[in-house]
Amino acid sequence: MPDPERLRDSTQIVLPCEELSGLRGDIESDFAVSVFAADGTTCRIVGSPVEIKAVGRFLARHGINLA
Repeated sequence: MPDPERLRDSTQIVLPCEELSGLRGDIESDFAVSVFAADGTTCRIVGSPVEIKAVGRFLARHGINLA
């Protein structure tokens, strides 16, 4: 059985909402993901592992480091 934590890491990105400023609309329209503001300051991007990898590359191109 797969490790739930590993699955969660491959299907979501969690980052401060301020880092998505100006990019959230592009992410939601260009990728098959959902963006949720968890508590007003933290955003969660949820999607398939393939889409999450693509969003990660998109964010990296825009200077947002996820490591």
